[in-house]
Amino acid sequence: MISIKKYAAIDIGSNAMRLLITNIVEQVGKETQFNKSALIRVPIRLGQDAFTVGEITEENIDRMVDAMKAFKLLMKVYKVEQYMACATSAMREAYNGKEVVEIIKKKADVKIEIIDGRKEAAIIASSDLHQFIKTEQTYLYVDVGGGSTEFSLFSNGKMVVSKSFKNGTVRLLNNMVNDIVWEEIEKWIKTNTEEYDNITLIGSGGNINKIFKLSGKLQEKPLSYMYLNTQYQYLNSLTYEQRIAELALNTDRADVIIPALSIYLKAMKWSGATKIYVPKIGLSDGIVKAMYYGKI
Repeated sequence: MISIKKYAAIDIGSNAMRLLITNIVEQVGKETQFNKSALIRVPIRLGQDAFTVGEITEENIDRMVDAMKAFKLLMKVYKVEQYMACATSAMREAYNGKEVVEIIKKKADVKIEIIDGRKEAAIIASSDLHQFIKTEQTYLYVDVGGGSTEFSLFSNGKMVVSKSFKNGTVRLLNNMVNDIVWEEIEKWIKTNTEEYDNITLIGSGGNINKIFKLSGKLQEKPLSYMYLNTQYQYLNSLTYEQRIAELALNTDRADVIIPALSIYLKAMKWSGATKIYVPKIGLSDGIVKAMYYGKI
């Protein structure tokens, strides 16, 4: 006997907003399957507002309302029975964030929860991460967003420690990450990884997924530090327009991909990791699983 549930997750990030619709397949005696049915990404860069002027602008509030109305209709068409919408760094820091949540509830009938960095890291960790973590190895999981980066250390199959830092691609583009933040991250990584040997990175986020896709590697194969560094140098040698024309990058990906790579490279350097795995997971996958297993 098979039963199928339809859940949706809305991830309102600092660089883009995503709607993930998932088919949850339950079968007696078998592990529950989570199959992606649809993923829609809307490039509304809220972090540009929140981190530079401190509020979400009227124009972007209108765009958010339109996007949420569209997401609501898509969920209706797909017959989604349960959804959750989570907003991260940009909405956390915009002083009108709560007001925007109320406007969207009123105009689009979508309820949004603004989550803190700790909860964001916990939700991401409840995604398919366990499939990639071997109990005998130690991993540093790095999720790079537009406004923040979440670091989680796993050893013996369990999370040891996790922390969120205000360092993300949109902040870096706007020169809003000072040396002190980098030093804090370096100290945190080195302090928490020094007792472990042979650390491997696990990376998530749209930018590392794009780099992995460009590599043409099979999903279970890692990228090396050397490969990542070569790609970083290559992307830096191209103009913004060339990255769009020659690599077919989205306009809102072609600028943030370089600062994203700088975070992964530094995390690898400071932890001593020589390779990085890139499973297709993120906040929206975590939201679906956390809802299903009653963790949120």
